[in-house]
Amino acid sequence: MFNEVIEPPLSHMSWIEGSVDIPAGFAVFAAESGIIAGRPDMALIWSTRPAVISGLFTTNQVKAWPVLLTRKTVERGLCQAIIVNAGNANAANGPEGERDAKWIQNRTADGLKVPSRYVALASTGVIGVPLPMNKVSLGIDTLLEHWNANAPAGGKMAGEAILTTDQVPKILAAEIELPEGRVRLGVMAKGSGMIHPNMGTMLAFITTDADVEKPVQDELLRHAVDGSFHRVSVDGDSSTNDTVLMLANKSSHVSIKTTEAISRFQYALTHLLRQTARMIAADGEGASRLVTCRIEGAASGTDAAQKARAVVRSNLVKAAVYGQDPNWGRILAAIGTVGDPFEMDRVSIAVGLVDLFRHGVPVAFDETQAKAAMGLHEVVIVVDLGQGSCSEEAWGCDLTHRYVEINAQYRT
Repeated sequence: MFNEVIEPPLSHMSWIEGSVDIPAGFAVFAAESGIIAGRPDMALIWSTRPAVISGLFTTNQVKAWPVLLTRKTVERGLCQAIIVNAGNANAANGPEGERDAKWIQNRTADGLKVPSRYVALASTGVIGVPLPMNKVSLGIDTLLEHWNANAPAGGKMAGEAILTTDQVPKILAAEIELPEGRVRLGVMAKGSGMIHPNMGTMLAFITTDADVEKPVQDELLRHAVDGSFHRVSVDGDSSTNDTVLMLANKSSHVSIKTTEAISRFQYALTHLLRQTARMIAADGEGASRLVTCRIEGAASGTDAAQKARAVVRSNLVKAAVYGQDPNWGRILAAIGTVGDPFEMDRVSIAVGLVDLFRHGVPVAFDETQAKAAMGLHEVVIVVDLGQGSCSEEAWGCDLTHRYVEINAQYRT
């Protein structure tokens, strides 16, 4: 599914099949707890040594208990394990939800023989339903049995264990060439619905065996997320559980300290998360097409990003893509709702290689060619504002009947 979505690696990096277990010193484990019947629904990411942790979380005023507890782990700066469950968000559950989250953290820490402050949590699923703690306890016991037996799951299985309405796991890994040596990066993510900047109902976990100090890693992650997950919109709704965590455990003994090393690592990390964001958009609930909007000729990158996001989150644009209707008027209207003012007579719009609107005037185009461009797996919308030299992208998906079906029956 994602072969058409993943872009080529940068010149100083290469893609590797795998996930967060690819960097040295990391392993992943998966278990079936029964929260979601018939499939793995809990995962454990383990570092053989305490790792520097950075994180970004939902901007929603309603925050799930795992978010509130994990923010404390991120603030302290070190982490050795991340435990994740699917099927239940542990959000809006009152004091019981807090007790359950702390119990999971403590039980996992005891089993792994690490301080509880070294354990981060993440949950995804239905909001406002108490966690079935008998099932969660069974899942933790199974994860710890696998850990004790040194029997890790493959990256794909662990990736499947954190999914909700997703069709496929979002996993990828890379090796990066730095002046100081080679380091590896891995990512495992989920996200399909309730996706909207800043982040959406998505979980993403990044591991690296590089030696990165926390202030540097915090900035690296913040910049990479701004260029990736903050550019995705599936349905315009953000969630209670959005979490992005990054662990760096120093197992490669390669330090990210020089200006060149930091720059190369930043480009690679952003590129890795960009692919993850594209995977999330392509797997949007009910989606049949990935929608990429590239805004060119903007006066600032901020304005370009705002307008690109406005296009991919527009329900009218999304519906037009589903119907393969080259309705450039909806695109023009969307960019006019946000950001800096622009001069209409400078704007041009194309879908793929088909020009629809040029310098403020509609142009005659071949309907068959335009319809074909909108029927591709990735529909690329290009808007040139003619205002400057900045360009940015955002990613979304089409709006289908299936999206309504999924969300009409989510709890049942």
